[in-house]
Amino acid sequence: MRRIRTTTVTVLTAVLALSAGCAAKEDTASPAAPRTIKAVPGCGKAAWTDPTDRAPDRAPARCDKGAPAPAPLKKRRTLTVATGTLNAEYVAPLRLAIEKGEFKKEGLDVELKVLPTPEALPLLAKGDLDALWAAPEAAVVNGINGGFPIRWVAGNFSPDPESKSGLWVRLKKGESASSVSLKGSRMGTMIGKGSVIMYPMDSSFASHGADMNSVAFQQLGSADVLTALTGGGVDSAWLLDPVWRRVDGDKKYAFLGGQPQGEPLGGALYGPNLLRKDPDAGVAFLRAYTRTVNTYFRGDYKADKAFVAELAKLLKVDAKILTSVPSLRMDWEIRKGTTDRLQKSYRDAGVTKGAPLPEDRLVDRTLYAEAVGHRPGNAS
Repeated sequence: MRRIRTTTVTVLTAVLALSAGCAAKEDTASPAAPRTIKAVPGCGKAAWTDPTDRAPDRAPARCDKGAPAPAPLKKRRTLTVATGTLNAEYVAPLRLAIEKGEFKKEGLDVELKVLPTPEALPLLAKGDLDALWAAPEAAVVNGINGGFPIRWVAGNFSPDPESKSGLWVRLKKGESASSVSLKGSRMGTMIGKGSVIMYPMDSSFASHGADMNSVAFQQLGSADVLTALTGGGVDSAWLLDPVWRRVDGDKKYAFLGGQPQGEPLGGALYGPNLLRKDPDAGVAFLRAYTRTVNTYFRGDYKADKAFVAELAKLLKVDAKILTSVPSLRMDWEIRKGTTDRLQKSYRDAGVTKGAPLPEDRLVDRTLYAEAVGHRPGNAS
């Protein structure tokens, strides 16, 4: 299928919003009615953390292994979920939930379909897709601002403290990580300005005397980013797992920062099917997802060699590559203010326009709260 660069999303989503038949600014994604939330065995106080807590060492929410228990739907449903890749580690909980039959225990048949976010969004908004495993990128913000009935309903992961996936710079003579200036530099990235990495990148630029307008971006293929950095084609680059390992420890390069610890920047996006038409299925999907995280992705899951071998086979990656970087901190919760910070970075990058959307137009925590039995009022 034809790939669309994320740098084109502002124009693209405006056109798609009209074709989807959505009236601009109209909010049609709010829950149809309040839902009853019951206590869930195995999911106590640790199953919910205060959304305002952004401490880097915050322990992610967890239930007991095997919890929340399945609550099969009365009628079996088939859900189609789009994702940009089937092989990335952040998709592993979905892949494993299918492999282990966790969705089937809920009465769900889940099909994963590979689609880039800009192509998936209008399909999600029209109900041709049920969910999107991605991130609230600029395309999502523009789409919702144009009337798409979509919400970010669950997180995916935050990085381990030992991870150095993020912004790397080639040092000049006499420079150090604390003294290097990025103003007027060239940066290589395989991800366009509409990506959620603009948020941590914006912060790193500000800490090193630059902003979005003073750095020249060069979009490169995944195999070319590291070569451009080490060969002098660019001054800095955003290096993903496990590519950053190639320069880690080399004094010619310095790590300036990556995704904030304890703050997921992606996860599940729902459209009208699971938000309004069939929220029971929406909760069931998240129940299976959280149960998979609680059972298989607790702490340093890569310490289990047998599990690593299983994951490597499932994701079709070499086990040595998988263990060359730390375990992800799988986290289904969404921090308060994340979408505000993302929108600021998108405006700084010039890929969104207009007033920022309030958080409740972009985020809905009620479905994962119901999945783990968290009642509003128990905590923020």
